Amino acid sequence: MTSTTVIMPEAFDIPCKDGLFIRGEVYLAENALGSVIICHGFKGFAHWAFFPYLARTLAQDGITAITFDFSGSGIGADRESFSEAEAFAGNTFSRELDDLELIEEFARRKNWITGKYGLFGHSRGGGVAILFAASEAANVSSLVTWAAISYPNRWSPEDVITWRKRGYAEITNSRTGQVMSLGTDLLDDVELNGKSKLNIAAAAGKVRAPWLIIHGTGDETVPSSEAEHLHSQSKGMSTLRLIEGANHALSAVHPLGQVPPVLEKVVLETAKFFVRNATMK
Repeated sequence: MTSTTVIMPEAFDIPCKDGLFIRGEVYLAENALGSVIICHGFKGFAHWAFFPYLARTLAQDGITAITFDFSGSGIGADRESFSEAEAFAGNTFSRELDDLELIEEFARRKNWITGKYGLFGHSRGGGVAILFAASEAANVSSLVTWAAISYPNRWSPEDVITWRKRGYAEITNSRTGQVMSLGTDLLDDVELNGKSKLNIAAAAGKVRAPWLIIHGTGDETVPSSEAEHLHSQSKGMSTLRLIEGANHALSAVHPLGQVPPVLEKVVLETAKFFVRNATMK
């Protein structure tokens, strides 16, 4: 049952070797049953729309929730604005996996994680969470992905040619209208590691924790067929929930005012899943 206690998050900063930071919050649950690390997606950030709502719900249900901005997200110290253009331009899947390692190590030192833990990811963050869950199979107790990507190469051959020729791609942020540059580091990473450590579909078959896959059939960004593919690759560890007509953000907008019914339903289902599979051992 959800607690009526209002959970106030505690902020943290983790320095990276190259001078960037992983900035985040922990929502500490009283008498925690377990812990969950929450991963946002491409052009996402920890304070976007449903992430604080999800984290607070988890904490109220007894799950300590750790939210953060990937160091290459481009989000600055105000935790809202894309003011770190160079960080965004140089971000890669491999860097985000490295960030997750730093988060886990930091959380263990703080005793926010004391044993196995859960992972959550949305969109590209879902793909990263799958990769990490596969590589850290002994430490992950449960996994939930919303609208997760099933492969890292999201670009047409024509786009790649233009990207290589110019040395960057222009990415428009629909929320702010900003046009941001994305360097070729991401392309290099996917071309070098796409069939090995970044092979999300192969990683799906290596997940050894209970896994809830949620995806809207009306997703305009990542088709629900990718959820079906991930489910088919899972070795019996996943449960697939297709939400009829739901879009990529599950009807959420930023800032999140009134919680849409579909989002409320999915958050409650996610929290119950993490509670059911929680462990502090």
